[in-house]
Amino acid sequence: MSSISEILNNPAYHDYLAILKGARNGFVYGVKVRFPHALIMAILFGRGDWISRLKVIFRATKQHALNLAKFVSIYKTILLLQKKTNGGKPRNADNFIAGLIGGYIVFGDRNAVNEQIVLYVCSRVVASFIPRASSPYSTSSSSGAAVRPVPPDSRYFSLFAAACWGAVMWLFEHRGETVQPGMFNSMTYLYRDSERWKDLRTLIWHNT
Repeated sequence: MSSISEILNNPAYHDYLAILKGARNGFVYGVKVRFPHALIMAILFGRGDWISRLKVIFRATKQHALNLAKFVSIYKTILLLQKKTNGGKPRNADNFIAGLIGGYIVFGDRNAVNEQIVLYVCSRVVASFIPRASSPYSTSSSSGAAVRPVPPDSRYFSLFAAACWGAVMWLFEHRGETVQPGMFNSMTYLYRDSERWKDLRTLIWHNT
């Protein structure tokens, strides 16, 4: 046990073990994020019996978890390779290059899970260009981080929110084929299913 502890705490092995830990964290985070989402979607919009729905939940959770594990592993590995080719010193562009390659390898295959993840990441990238407020978030999970996230300036965020909702509602009504399927189903449930009912039961208690 002492030899294992020495390896785990040896700085010479840190970067290599960080790849392993990153893969582990990617897998666990993927399960935590995807399983409840897939379960709710199966309850609200799922078709077929529960055996079929459980298979869909399992496949989506497995794919999300494995993809995050693979991406973190590839990203950290490429960062390490770039660092070694530069005399042990990281460069500003290293993160972009590692993310670019990892994103293409892992998330370049278009499927429902990858599409949702990429659109989520894209929305965060776009939102990062909103001017920031003057102080960080009051509570932040990035304990020990050198940088604390700063929320968007409330004035600009209001304009950003209005533009997003105006755009997505127009797309839903006039270019529905371009809306991501999960969001399209949610919007159909909210805005079109609410236009139809047969009696008091389907008005208040049950959707159709």
